[in-house]
Order: sequence, then C-alpha cells, then structure tokens
Amino acid sequence: VVYEQEGVFIHPSCGKNDDQDNYIEGVLRVIEKENEVIVDWRPLDETLDASNILCAGKDSSSVVEWNLTPKEKSSRGADRPNNYEAEWDVITTVSFKKKPHSNGDATNHANGESTWSFLFSLTDLKSIKQNKMGWSYLVFCLKDDVNLPALHFHRGDSKCLIKCLENHAVLSESPQDKRILLVNSQNKSLSQSFENLLDERSYGLLHKWKKDPYTVTMGRFSKVTNYIFDSFRLSDPSTQRRPPSEMADFLNDAIPGLKINQQEEPGFEVITRIDLGEQPEVSRREPVSVEEWAKNMDSEGRILNVDYIKQSIFKGGLCHTLRKEAWKFLLGYFPWNSTKEERANLQKRKTDEYFRMKLQWKSVSEEQEKRNSRLRDYRSLIEKDVNRTDRTNKFYEGEDNPGLILLHDILMTYCMYDFDLGYVQGMSDLLSPVLYVMENEVDAFWCFVSYMDQMHQNFEEQMQGMKTQLIQLSTLLRLLDSGFCSYLESQDSGYLYFCFRWLLIRFKREFSFQDILRLWEVMWTELPCQNFHLLLCCAILESEKQQIMEKHYGFNEILKHINELSMKIDVEYILCKAEAISMQMMNCKELPQAVSEILGIESSSVTPDSDTGEDESGAVLNCPTSSYPSVSTPVIAANGTRESTQQMSETQNLAPA
Repeated sequence: VVYEQEGVFIHPSCGKNDDQDNYIEGVLRVIEKENEVIVDWRPLDETLDASNILCAGKDSSSVVEWNLTPKEKSSRGADRPNNYEAEWDVITTVSFKKKPHSNGDATNHANGESTWSFLFSLTDLKSIKQNKMGWSYLVFCLKDDVNLPALHFHRGDSKCLIKCLENHAVLSESPQDKRILLVNSQNKSLSQSFENLLDERSYGLLHKWKKDPYTVTMGRFSKVTNYIFDSFRLSDPSTQRRPPSEMADFLNDAIPGLKINQQEEPGFEVITRIDLGEQPEVSRREPVSVEEWAKNMDSEGRILNVDYIKQSIFKGGLCHTLRKEAWKFLLGYFPWNSTKEERANLQKRKTDEYFRMKLQWKSVSEEQEKRNSRLRDYRSLIEKDVNRTDRTNKFYEGEDNPGLILLHDILMTYCMYDFDLGYVQGMSDLLSPVLYVMENEVDAFWCFVSYMDQMHQNFEEQMQGMKTQLIQLSTLLRLLDSGFCSYLESQDSGYLYFCFRWLLIRFKREFSFQDILRLWEVMWTELPCQNFHLLLCCAILESEKQQIMEKHYGFNEILKHINELSMKIDVEYILCKAEAISMQMMNCKELPQAVSEILGIESSSVTPDSDTGEDESGAVLNCPTSSYPSVSTPVIAANGTRESTQQMSETQNLAPA
C-alpha cells in the first residue's frame, strides 16, 4: 500500500439530495502488486452487502460485479450477523457477470440498497476529472468510458493521491478542459528524441530507486544503465547532456535525512582542506595456515593470542581449509576464549534451537499460509532470489541442487528467528559465501545470524544504516580529496548513490566469489579501525578518480563506469590502498573530530611519539578494543615505513612459540 486516505466519501444522491446521512464513507488506497498498480476504494460500513463489489478484470478494462445466486441471497436474511464468518461464507460462491455503468450512478438492488466498492488497474485508467470547489472531489474515467462514482475528500484534498499516481503514470492536463488530467501509463512515444529518452530512462530509474532501492540496486540498476549506454554510444556526442540536477533531490527523498554535500548547518563540523601527507606503502603477508592456527591453540582448544591471530588474518587472510573453523570465531558464533568442549556443547544447543525454528515454518499448512500474507511474501521472494544467487558457482549450479535447498531453508528459518525483519532482497548474497564455507546448515545459519547482527540496519525499512554509512563515506572522502568530491557534486553525483550496492551487501557483487571470501574475513577482524569497509570504498573511488576527472565524466558516465568495475577490482591492491589510507588518517596531526568518531579514534590532533605511542600530553590514538593492543599506529609497515619501538617489541611478543 503506497497511498491510503480515510474520509473519502461517495455521495450517492449525486447532488439531488444533500442529506449527509446518505454519504458513504470509505478508504481509498493505491496498491502496488508485482507488475501493476491498483486503485481501490472500500466503504467503512461493516454491513456492506458483498454482492455489489466492482473490479476491473486483468483481461478486460470493463467493470464486473461480484454477484450472488438467488439461493445464496435468500440464505442471507436481513438479520444476518455482521461478522467476518458471515462474509467469508459468501466468498467461495462468487460468480461473475458483466455489469454496465454510466455517470457514476449507484447500483440499485432489488431490496433498495445502494452501496459501492470498486478497484481497477492503473493501466485501465483513461482520465481523472478534478473539482476543487467546496469539498475536493475527483472522478475516475476508465478506458471503456466507464465513469466511476465521484470521490469526495472530506479530510484534506486529492493532492497526495495525484502525486502518488504521478510516480506510476504520466499525468497531463487536457487542452480542452484544465480540470481533466489525461493518464498515460504506457511507454513514451517511439518518436521521442533520444536525448529526451535518455533523460526519461534516468528519471524512471531514480523513481524506481526511490520506491524500492534494494530491488533496483540488486537487479534492475545495472540492466537499465547498460541499456542506456549501449544506445548512447550510437548517438551523436553533440546530443549528450547531463540529467537534470533534480535527480539528486530524488535520492535525498529516497533516504530521508540523507544530508550529503549541503551547505554548512548548525551542529555539523566543517572539514577544511587538511594535509594528510603521503600514503605509506603497505604490503600483505601469506594467508594464515592450518599449522600457524594450531600453534596458537592450547591443549583444551583455546586461542592463545587472539590479537596476533586477528592481526595475521587482517594482513593475509586465511587459507581455505581453515575458514570453516576460523569464520565461526570471526563472526562471533564461537567465543574466542572457549574450549573445544564448550564449543561442542554450544553446537548441540544451537542445533536443537535451529531445528525447532525450522519446524515452525515447515509445519505451516497450505491453508494456514493462505491466511499469512507476510510468510507468503517472504517465501515468494526467497524462492525468486535463491534461484538467481551465485548460480555459476559449482556449489549452487544446476537444478535441484542441495546447496539451493539449504540456502532456501536457512533464509526461511531466519524469518522465524527475526520475523520483524524477515527477508529483504540482498540477504541471500550475504548467506551464500557463508554456506559455501560452512557446508553445514546449522553452522551456516548461526554464522549468518551473527553477520546479520552487523548488517541489520542496512535492511531495515527506515534504512538508517545505509543513511549513516553514506554520510560517513562522504565525510571521509571529502577529507581524503575535497577536489574530487567537488567534481562529483558538479556532476550531480555527490550523493555517492553508486556506492549503495557496495555498502548494502559488502561488495558481494563487485569482487569474484573467492576474492569476497578474502575481503570479508579481513573486514571481520575489525582492524585496523572501525568502518574499514568505508575506507575500502574510498580506496576504490580514489583509484578511479583520475579517469573520471580527466575524461570529464558526467552523471551517466560515472554511473556506468562504477557499475562496470564489477569483477574487475584487484582485492589485494584495494586492501593495501585502504590500509594505507587508514595509516594516513591516523597519522594526521589535525584529524577532524567527525572523522575520529567514524574511525573510532578517541583523540585526534596529536602526533604519536615514536617510542611510546603518546604525544607530549600523554594522549594516545586508540582503536576499538578488538584492534591491535596498545599499538599507536595499527599497521604492519613495509618498504621502509617507520615502525615505533613499541610496535616492534609487541609484534615480536605476539609471535607464536
């Protein structure tokens, strides 16, 4: 339901009798279904005779009637109970027949009743006649020249309705009568110039993005942009033009509260140009091996030096055979200080808990599910997404693949675990690599639960997580390169909307499957600072800055270029660059407070002493507790980059025996 308004009345007398007692109050709704938009008006009166419900059929624009047989009518006397059971008794015996209508007159039944209820598809709507005198009212005229009864807005006006309909159809004022809006829900004429077609497609894409950013980002986004630019190459370069700046307003509306690249406002810190110095060179090590992992575990199975293990994983990742065990620690499923026996007992409890939840949805009958629209919607969306998630990976390819069945079952069980959130498109992308590594339904579920605890806000209806991350990314990028930020703003790209997919599913669609395993395990160490994934975004954007600016890319070219980076990014290079950016910022003498908070640094504007990690006042640059222990600049420097004495000594102490 994208629009709902109470206090919308039908005046059955059509002005002949102004008796307000005869007015029928109802609720007007605009409802989005899979491939159509429905306009629906229903009366509030619970005693409405269900024998007079009008609707437009999919195969015809004609209005049809729900009509009861004479036997059924006689079985429903005047004293029938006004309850849901009485109404449901009728629903299974509905028959249909064509019903003519004209000029909005109410249908008169044999018993003298005159009641209304109607719905129609927006594609069947021809025009809307408005009248703003007195009570605002409008009349819907369908394409077969059926005029539905006038709807009178006793509480407010019809402006919000018209604005809603404009999101789904083109409304234009009739040349003959300014009170009439002509409705065009089909595509624009093929004779429209390509320049206008380009703007229209971009305009439509952003309308869809505003309405459902998840679906557009995960699926349609790349298809639409690729189509635009495949055609765009064939056009004369002289016809190229930037989309209107109003597009930025759509993005701001899509995520309420997203204030990026605005003028100075009270309560916001102004970040001026700051010299961050040169980015140090950074190298990476070999992945942590099974032998190295085993050496850091005592006889009872406890990890001896958690900080060393995290640091090693951050610098080199894990060998694949170790991931099945180590990811359970990194994701928080296994406590770092637990013994092998404690972990075995935990798995037993979690197995019982998992299958109890799985039984909840498995035991729902078809009849029950018919009365549970949310569960039906979750199941439908999960089935669609599972069938298109990583199907080129051998673990999920082919029909009736066991991996697909497990993917489906885990996502359905998660709906039982967190029914408020349920399933949102993109979550299958987060589960797929976890299940691939775990190769176990129960372990994969609980690791996924832990991962979703981190990612939960990304998928919430208010998109608070996405809003916060886009604002934080803008802050970091502005500090790193204010000139590049200004260029993006000049091209209506300052909202960084092209990073939405990166943040939503943690780069899952940007790197190869094997590279994403490496990238995620590095991020899960929570080193070298908070929000390291935002520095990864900065690293990618900084790598592409030169091409974007030198070739003077506009709105569309930037969108296309970033979209085409998918599967072409070198994960090791980007990890090195992001780590170098973190070192660059942490060594900054005058790091803005806003940046310090994003990165989790307690004190900025200090220069660490080379021996103690402290400035003259004793302040220390700190990272979260899960970061390097007492290390002033949390990196392993390479190629001549200076390490403090404290870092050197602690690195040596952390090495395994």
